[in-house]
Amino acid sequence: MKQEKNYSALSGYLALFLDIVFIIGAILVLIFIPAISFKITAGIVLLIALFCIGGFVIINPNESSVLVLFGAYKGTIKENGFWWVNPFFVKKRISLRARNLDSEPIKVNDKIGNPVMIGVVLVWKVENTFKAAFEVDDFEHFVTIQSEAAVRKMAGEFPYDNLEDEDAKITLRGGKEEVNGLLEDEITERLAIAGIKVIEARINYLAYAQEIASAMLKRQQATAIVAARFKIVEGAVSMVQMALEELSQKEIVELDEDKKASMVSNLMVVLCSDKDATPVVNTGTLYQ
Repeated sequence: MKQEKNYSALSGYLALFLDIVFIIGAILVLIFIPAISFKITAGIVLLIALFCIGGFVIINPNESSVLVLFGAYKGTIKENGFWWVNPFFVKKRISLRARNLDSEPIKVNDKIGNPVMIGVVLVWKVENTFKAAFEVDDFEHFVTIQSEAAVRKMAGEFPYDNLEDEDAKITLRGGKEEVNGLLEDEITERLAIAGIKVIEARINYLAYAQEIASAMLKRQQATAIVAARFKIVEGAVSMVQMALEELSQKEIVELDEDKKASMVSNLMVVLCSDKDATPVVNTGTLYQ
């Protein structure tokens, strides 16, 4: 398989100067010299000089021109400047600048089968102009399609989160660095055939699909509430234990088992309630 090769073009300024000289000289011969043979020669020279104008090419910074002669690849001009090449060359311009692909979120299924919406940002550039021009039909369209295919494949390998798959070490929502790294590797492998260099690939949008978003939100809220309650109860038990130990060590009051149970019950209600507790002041004895 052929690879990209640089083409050494002639200076466009020198070629332009010679072309102008030949054009002016041919016109002067046609005007001032009456000999038919000279006029025929001057006419041929003028036509050739005019035809050579089609060989001029301007290469801007971070641009290139792929040259093809009657179906044969002759090389690529990457050096910016004003050049002249064979006028029979077919010149195909390919930008070497970095480009962004901000894909619209697409619906995919994660590892568990939940539909999720996912979108990516891809920064890429053409590195091999031969592959970009001849290995694929349209390299820009190829980048879009293969990036979407890579996203679908990657999303199917991981769950959205670990609510349903608690053993998952990497999730789409939590494993951003790992997932973005795997996504970049997958896209790089797919775009190599087109001579595309992937500079960066990362997920920029991730959410449950609309049909399950409400249910999943309620589930996440319920999970968060349970986790918060667990921490509250754990802290309340520690505080009650500390209170009983402090009362016992400092001999502030002696409580039998029934009063300890009542105290524990009251403290747990106060500490674990989601609303402010309303105390009732006992003005009598402890046993009333």
